Amino acid sequence: MPSPAPVVAGRDDTTQGLYDRVAGLGLSPFSIEQRTRALDRFVSLRSGREKPGRFWRVDFESIAPEAGAIDLSAGNVRVENHDPAVFVCDLATAARESPELFARAFGTTGIAATKFGSLAAAFAQCGVFVHVRADHACDDPVVIRYTAPAGAAIFPWTVVLAERGARVTIVERLEGGAGAFLCGASEVVTEERADVHFAAFQQVDDGARIIWSRAARPGPEARMSWASAELGGELAASELSVSIEAPGAEANLTAIFFPRGSQHVDVVSTVEHRAGDATSETIVKTAARDRGQARFLGNIRIAPHAQGSDARLRDDALLLSPTAHVDSVPALEIGANVVKAYHGATVGAIDAEQIFYMESRGLERAAAERMIALGFFEPAIERFPTAALRDEIRTSLAAKLT
Repeated sequence: MPSPAPVVAGRDDTTQGLYDRVAGLGLSPFSIEQRTRALDRFVSLRSGREKPGRFWRVDFESIAPEAGAIDLSAGNVRVENHDPAVFVCDLATAARESPELFARAFGTTGIAATKFGSLAAAFAQCGVFVHVRADHACDDPVVIRYTAPAGAAIFPWTVVLAERGARVTIVERLEGGAGAFLCGASEVVTEERADVHFAAFQQVDDGARIIWSRAARPGPEARMSWASAELGGELAASELSVSIEAPGAEANLTAIFFPRGSQHVDVVSTVEHRAGDATSETIVKTAARDRGQARFLGNIRIAPHAQGSDARLRDDALLLSPTAHVDSVPALEIGANVVKAYHGATVGAIDAEQIFYMESRGLERAAAERMIALGFFEPAIERFPTAALRDEIRTSLAAKLT
């Protein structure tokens, strides 16, 4: 039996309870020592998120799961993979049976260095490893579905390794019942000329909380696309990041979120141009209604030696109620002098002239607003893979407008 965690002066009951839970774990791919160090980082690190104030109700520094809600057997994982040439297994199997292959991707993006990435590492108990061999094109998407029962805390971890010239689409679906807490991580590593399109679609219960970290490291002349739709949860916070460390790489980031009622959504995107002659494009579409709150922080960083980088970021927010609030904070850090870099952001209500035009064509005001709002999201929706997923996103957005 593992020994209990030592009681340390200065720890409150919640923190001590988390250490007690970690002391009882030893599941691969993390040892108890690694989990304890990850929990140390979670406790000591700051989140970097907005502090509570006039508009923001959430204190990210105080967020932690209830120790009693952490059930390593509670998380349900289902995988749909119709291509036998694509290797898919759970993390423990990958670490045990394919350690060298697994080590080429797992943990190499630095995702566990952040506050909530550390929390995911401390309690990671369910996850999926996807390996696509060199020059193989997977035509059907690999679908990974994580489900948290009501009141449970789960910590999924997805790892994707795409070898030279491989092509694959991953669809990660996140579901959770009332009171669920989901804190997970997804990391993608590719070799040269690989093409990975990773879409995340979450529709957890409005009473659930979800915090997710996603990081990618594409190889030379590779293409990496993140597409994230945050449409559920009392609180939904996510990070999308790509570290471009090889020339010729292309990164595309897309985010859609729509808080309504009392929902709070907080999204951070980061593209690090650490190698030259690479491109990135970030497109974000946000709407908020009722007392919904949203914040987007978009970072583009171009290192001094990353000459020839081409980086673009566009964020548009639509306010559908006078009590809704959206903050948009695009940020550029440019160290090189031979680059193309652009960012732009808009926040506003529906144009009154558009409403007038559509009413003059016989549409009622509510129908006109609905049509305009759905059309507002379309440039981002088009960047999601598969027609079925795009239609599902449109249906979910339409439901938020009723």
